[in-house]
Amino acid sequence: MFRRKSHPHSEQEGEDQPHKVKEVRTSLGTPLSGRDLQYCSDACLRRYLEARNWNVEKSKKMLEETLKWRLTFKPEEIRWHEVAIEGETGKAYRANFHDRDGRTVLILRPGMQNTTALDNQMRHLVYLIENAILNLPQDQEQMSWLIDFTGWSLTNNVPIKSARETVNILQNHYPERLAVAFLYNPPRIFEAFWKIVKYFLDPKTMQKVKFVYPKNKDSVELMKSYFDMDNLPNELGGKANLKYDHEEFSRQMTQDDVKAAKFWSFDKHHTETNGYSAAEVAPKTECLAPPVKV
Repeated sequence: MFRRKSHPHSEQEGEDQPHKVKEVRTSLGTPLSGRDLQYCSDACLRRYLEARNWNVEKSKKMLEETLKWRLTFKPEEIRWHEVAIEGETGKAYRANFHDRDGRTVLILRPGMQNTTALDNQMRHLVYLIENAILNLPQDQEQMSWLIDFTGWSLTNNVPIKSARETVNILQNHYPERLAVAFLYNPPRIFEAFWKIVKYFLDPKTMQKVKFVYPKNKDSVELMKSYFDMDNLPNELGGKANLKYDHEEFSRQMTQDDVKAAKFWSFDKHHTETNGYSAAEVAPKTECLAPPVKV
């Protein structure tokens, strides 16, 4: 069905991987329990090792910071009704299609910003990241982002603080979860904003950011190599005439909340998939109903 599997753990091949994973787990000291144990699958530890070039000490430190963050932020406890107001304009949502590698796709439209409270904006983003992971196919661990700059201007631009926090959460607490981020048709005035934001990005993340301009053939062809253009909305250069349906999306998120709650209730088997245990994707993921065609 999909073009190929993704292999995010490519820098350290062979028999050394399991050894490094075991080292990280042992270095954490006190045996993990509860949600920490559930979160720290072998695939999860491999992602932290990959993010830190397979340095055990740096990976351990990064993982410990994430566990502290998850303890206070409690991403697994966020429910759609708590953040639904953030999604009313469709400024960020999980798409009804995957990329050519079978990865979940998040569409972000910063020009559709409708709120001002940074804390709840971040909760909304984290909710969508967790939901994207929840809905990954069994052989995938990563997601793709499509950032549509339609309607973006200096009057509704994302504050630097918000951009920095987004980068911090994605890089430090969801390492190797992002496969690629396409910035579609950003206006010239975005350049000044980007000069600041890019300093927050580590080299690995920076390599995953791709700019696409409709009049630049090479950038469009690159985007086509990742996505079936029949699936993409018109505003992203695709052929699909789609409109975000908040009511329908809310219905699906409410169903996914039940699935997420079942996973984090610890009623599980320890067979890994998507970088967590098998229960994260059980029951079988329901295909997100497409936005209403117009």
